Amino acid sequence: MKLVDVTNSYRELVSKQLENTDASFVKVYSFGKTLVVHSEAPTHTEVVIINKLREVKDFEINHVVSSIFDTNIANPKISVLKTKGVVELSMLHTVKKA
Repeated sequence: MKLVDVTNSYRELVSKQLENTDASFVKVYSFGKTLVVHSEAPTHTEVVIINKLREVKDFEINHVVSSIFDTNIANPKISVLKTKGVVELSMLHTVKKA
């Protein structure tokens, strides 16, 4: 399976995310019946994986991490929060001091 960009179908979600958060970039992907919302901010990257019908599977989390973060789930920079049907992935960016 691959992530399919469906951002144009979620214009209101993207607009609200950009208006109400520090995100400067928002993309929405479909992964079968699973929805992936990817947002970038100056200090962090957030990814929310949602499946309203069932729990998000580990292979889906691993695929999203490798596709978006270009790493694996064992990376200590990635924090994972799981609840019923929702997984939130977060990675802080290293800020270089001048």
